[in-house]
Amino acid sequence: MAEKRNIFLVGPMGAGKSTIGKHLADELHLEFFDSDQEIERRTGADISWIFDLEGEDGFREREENIIEELTDKQGIVLATGGGSVISKKIRNRLSARGIVVYLQTTIDKQVARTQRDKRRPLLQNDEPEQVLRDLAEKRNPLYEDVADYVVETDDQSARSVANQIINKIGL
Repeated sequence: MAEKRNIFLVGPMGAGKSTIGKHLADELHLEFFDSDQEIERRTGADISWIFDLEGEDGFREREENIIEELTDKQGIVLATGGGSVISKKIRNRLSARGIVVYLQTTIDKQVARTQRDKRRPLLQNDEPEQVLRDLAEKRNPLYEDVADYVVETDDQSARSVANQIINKIGL
């Protein structure tokens, strides 16, 4: 039997990685994982609490370990955390172990999609839009660097984006 391919979704918070990932996994009959949800499930604590207790460095170490383990699987769709691409080790793992799709979105859409979400520790301040701009400046080149494909998510449904990814990849 041929090896099943992995699809890894990268992009900023609010790009729709989890929602689109679930649709993609359903369409392709693959198992879906979300690295943030997996960290929360295994620790029994939410991401904000981990950030408070261990800081961003502690969280990133957990994230690296989870993504390393999940990318060893075959036939999965993985929604990665928005900051996971900071790690060169993670970028290399994603590139080596599957097809990487960068879900691109505008700052305006990110603000709209994340404004009521209290589960995003980096946005719990008075200037979430500026934080998103600063993160985009640092991370967008990393998303582009690791991506095999780039898909714009702004004005499309999750199902439509999932189908677009399937068509681009040729599955």
